Amino acid sequence: MTDTLPHRPESPDRPGRPAEDRRHMIRRRTLTLIIIVLLIGVPAGYLVISANQSRDSGRDKEAKYAATGLTEGWPSKLQRRIYEVPVPVPSDEVAYYETNNWKTSRLYVQFETTGAGLDAFLAGVGVGREDLERGKIVISERDQRVTGWDLGGSGPWWGLVHEQENPAPTQDIVVDLNNPDYPMVYVVSRTVP
Repeated sequence: MTDTLPHRPESPDRPGRPAEDRRHMIRRRTLTLIIIVLLIGVPAGYLVISANQSRDSGRDKEAKYAATGLTEGWPSKLQRRIYEVPVPVPSDEVAYYETNNWKTSRLYVQFETTGAGLDAFLAGVGVGREDLERGKIVISERDQRVTGWDLGGSGPWWGLVHEQENPAPTQDIVVDLNNPDYPMVYVVSRTVP
């Protein structure tokens, strides 16, 4: 035999809830669906966008560090500051390449500028046009092979080596003055970490 618990009778002072009509039920379910979408969908969408941006950034960095020669574009401000290569504005045909190892780090930069831009660049390095020597190609064959530069052709070529004490970089600078109004400048700046 099982005993049943007696049901508590409804209080006469508290009426029961009225039955929910169809319109109220639809409104409640719609509101619940919107809240679920906002609580789950928005963060999930953010994660997808963030993952895509992260993947794209990784691809860009991979391409940058996988480069095996000059890359078209300007070196970063940090690279220009570390290697003391003040590329002047305006400059065209700007390209660079950086190598790093335990012994020496190098930044290779090329750019075409104006006569005033060349003067500004040389002043930024700490030298002047009078320091350039005609016919002096100071960039080594090895460095020319790394970048694909051919500095043995027509000229006139002017060059100089701007040596500084460590940790300041040493710059090998060669200028092609074939067109004096728009000289082409080649720089190898190296530093010992």
